[in-house]
Amino acid sequence: MREISLDTETTGLFFADGDRITEIGCVEIIDKKITGKNLHIYVNPERELSASATNISGLTHEFLKQFKKFEEIADEFLEFIGDSRLVIHNAPFDIGFLNFELSKAGKKILDPQNVVDTLVLTREKFPGAQATLDALCRRFSIDASSRTKHGALIDAELLAEVYLHLSVEKLQKSIFGAADETTSAMSLDGFPEIDNQKRTIALRHFPPSDEELANHSNFLSKIKNPIWDKFLTEDQAKN
Repeated sequence: MREISLDTETTGLFFADGDRITEIGCVEIIDKKITGKNLHIYVNPERELSASATNISGLTHEFLKQFKKFEEIADEFLEFIGDSRLVIHNAPFDIGFLNFELSKAGKKILDPQNVVDTLVLTREKFPGAQATLDALCRRFSIDASSRTKHGALIDAELLAEVYLHLSVEKLQKSIFGAADETTSAMSLDGFPEIDNQKRTIALRHFPPSDEELANHSNFLSKIKNPIWDKFLTEDQAKN
């Protein structure tokens, strides 16, 4: 499964007021692994940036005017993302700007239904907690020290890591979170329904297959700083 972590920088907050995209960053994720294949494009917005936009990104019109306009890079952008699912933090903002630019360039617009909004995922998983990219990097112990300014590529790279952590959290919840739910609340193919009884799974009396062991190792490799590493380190220190 191919997904693209995506971020944009803009001249301001409102495309309806004439603000334009200044930078695009994309990071490829395949089967929940960051591949190292990226796309980074600066865009000539054909207008000055607001003072707040320059303060946030460090970009200026003097720097950006040497680059191509959006309509000149639209095909390169669309070719890179293809029909992959997009991963965006606060998706309505970026999708709004991208579809405005694509429409203006006479290109097919992006489908908002083919987008994962990590802001929504965060608020579902951690209601009431800070949901900024910086806050999520701190929560998952992701090194964001190089992010002195907002940049589309570095933000897309950090977002890709955040998304993988959120995906593991969601997977863990789907595996373990329903352990005490009753069968009256759900129906699973292949399991008989027992009204108002907790579902139990019989103990296995045979070893795991090679495929199961590989899947287990792959799952464990996605967990950041697992607690068992702490105990291993302490045991090694004692020895």
